[in-house]
Amino acid sequence: MGSNGNRKPPLVADRRASPTRRSGGAGNGDGNGGGQKNGAKRKRRAPRRGNLLTRVVSGVFGFFWRVIWGVAWRVVAVVALVLAATTLYFYASLPELSAQLDGRARGSVTMQDANGEVFAWRGESYGGIITTDSVSPHLKNAIVATEDRRFWWHFGVSPRGIVGAMRINMAAGRRPFSGHGGSTITQQVAKLVCLGVPFDPAEWESEAAYEADCRRGTVWRKLKELPYAFALELRYSKEEILTIYMNRAFLGAGSRGFEAAAQRYFGRSAAEVDAPQAAMLAGLLVAPSLYAPTRNLRRAQDRANVVVGLMEREGLLTTAEANAARTQPARLSDTAESPTGGFFADWVMQSGPAYLTRETTEDVIILTTLDPRIQTAAEEALTEVFATRVRDDSVAEAAIVVMSADGAVRGMVGGRNYVTGGFNRATQAQRQTGSAFKPFVYALAMDVGYEPYDMVEDVPLTMQIPGSGSWSPRNYTNDFLGMMTIAEAFARSQNIPAVRISEAMGREEVRRAANAFGLRAELAEGPALALGSSESTLLDMTAAYAGILNGGSAVRPYGFTSLRLVADAEPLMGIGGGIGTRVISEQAAGKLTWMMTQVLEAPYGTGRRARLPDGRAAAGKTGTTQAARDAWFVGFTADYVVGVWMGNDDNSPLVGVTGGGLPADIWRETMERVHAGSPQRPLPMIVPERPQLEAPSAWDPPVTNDRPTGGSLQDTIRDILGGILGN
Repeated sequence: MGSNGNRKPPLVADRRASPTRRSGGAGNGDGNGGGQKNGAKRKRRAPRRGNLLTRVVSGVFGFFWRVIWGVAWRVVAVVALVLAATTLYFYASLPELSAQLDGRARGSVTMQDANGEVFAWRGESYGGIITTDSVSPHLKNAIVATEDRRFWWHFGVSPRGIVGAMRINMAAGRRPFSGHGGSTITQQVAKLVCLGVPFDPAEWESEAAYEADCRRGTVWRKLKELPYAFALELRYSKEEILTIYMNRAFLGAGSRGFEAAAQRYFGRSAAEVDAPQAAMLAGLLVAPSLYAPTRNLRRAQDRANVVVGLMEREGLLTTAEANAARTQPARLSDTAESPTGGFFADWVMQSGPAYLTRETTEDVIILTTLDPRIQTAAEEALTEVFATRVRDDSVAEAAIVVMSADGAVRGMVGGRNYVTGGFNRATQAQRQTGSAFKPFVYALAMDVGYEPYDMVEDVPLTMQIPGSGSWSPRNYTNDFLGMMTIAEAFARSQNIPAVRISEAMGREEVRRAANAFGLRAELAEGPALALGSSESTLLDMTAAYAGILNGGSAVRPYGFTSLRLVADAEPLMGIGGGIGTRVISEQAAGKLTWMMTQVLEAPYGTGRRARLPDGRAAAGKTGTTQAARDAWFVGFTADYVVGVWMGNDDNSPLVGVTGGGLPADIWRETMERVHAGSPQRPLPMIVPERPQLEAPSAWDPPVTNDRPTGGSLQDTIRDILGGILGN
């Protein structure tokens, strides 16, 4: 078939001239077939711009730029390689998620009262593992909105946040990394796990020092945080990183983790907190001790309002929900708002086995003997007396112990104001007991067969003390009442009869009886032993009086009944009771108890202000030491023993205070509250039969004495002491 005359010729590129050809042909390749004169022209150079100076400067700058760029990209490459290698190293060292959730070196102690309700925590309590799926959505949102609003999409580090924090710090006159850190949640987790360095007791003075070093904001530590944060992002998911954070963050009041904090402040799980509570918990992260609601509730609520605003800005709360959270802020639970039993809790920590209390590495639950109603009664009684009967500028202190007859401590107040770990005057203050010691002198007399209506002399007495010379005891009133019954001498708290009886019994026997009742401190050697010149704690004195109430058997004061680990249902150890060996006979204890009732009931008794208004039977003894440095009232009803001490911490004299005054008032106020609504029960006492007298006078000796051993106590004392004492 012939070709079509309309067909276009094929497209062919023009042939380029050889660059070596200088003449003839289409040497320039423009297809015009014309050649250039004298061959192809060389391309003309562009004229140089600028003067010589400009060209020199440009050349120097270009040289240095090439040098800097050459060094910079190599440095960046090296840094990137080091960062990548370090990240991979940290990545390889990161453990499983479960090992990151509880990093405490020591355990915690949770104390329950006698009803099984939690009332105190010691150590860093850990409420248990929580995850992003198990907590309240409000809590998760509050944490992210407050600490790291770009958490879900950054790669572990926020350059914008770091630069902003540095700018704020320098504007405030601080170093770039002092103050605001600009850290993401991931970087904070790196701090919380201390960049993977475990706590070593041999290296660090304490766990607190170790954690303080982990939180240091130095440049070097910031640089180390970067690869560790990258490793965390590679090793764990965002949800897992947030889970570590929620379990390890410290939130004040000894709470480690949001579960412990929710229970500590609100008495509920982290899964149940509402928006205001979640905002308050998240607000603690910036400064746990400062914003702890147990320290300042109003300040914590103000901080929570800031968090609510952040949640609203991020769209995590609607305007209506945010307004509701502001108008109805979170409040503390009843237990957290009105903490009670702090002194008692401190004592339990000291009295329990160290490996399960002070030095425990496990989480321990202790079931204690504390009765919250009784504890509150004691605290209110002390507050009432000091508010209404003590001048405002008084610095005097007081302590109260409430105990059952078997030694179980039901309430304890160690001072007017409680400070965690502070001085506990109920258990740590060794003070002279004064006349509160006398019941143990008279207990021995009753045990050897003397009777309350036996007679004793209250006349001047001088004793020769080897190495010290003569000693003459005096009565508080500086008078002498002559012959009187033992019961009256005891109720009046006359000193000279007490010394006579103690010497008749033998000082060593008196010391033995007092030790057996639980007064373990070193007792005085001289005759002043009978007047309470020895020292004791209020706890031991109260326990010794409990031995009188229970019929003459010693008791060991105790504050807990069982200890168990959180993960175990069965207790590791338990205590069945504190009653020990018998010290005096039950009959002697019964007679002594009756004598102690006369301290309150007799018109001359020194403890009349302690009488209970409802007529409930009660017994007790006053005590005032030399110069009124200590004032005591210890006594009991059929149900409880209560000991009260009052004095100054510097051992200076009290002003106008005796055991029968303010301590008796505190004792009465405590007993009234403790027994409110409870039925009256008789005391286990033996009322002695009054001997027949020729004339009904308390000053006359009895006509007859029914003691089977014959002779009155007066005669016995005269026989023993007559020649020795010169009376």
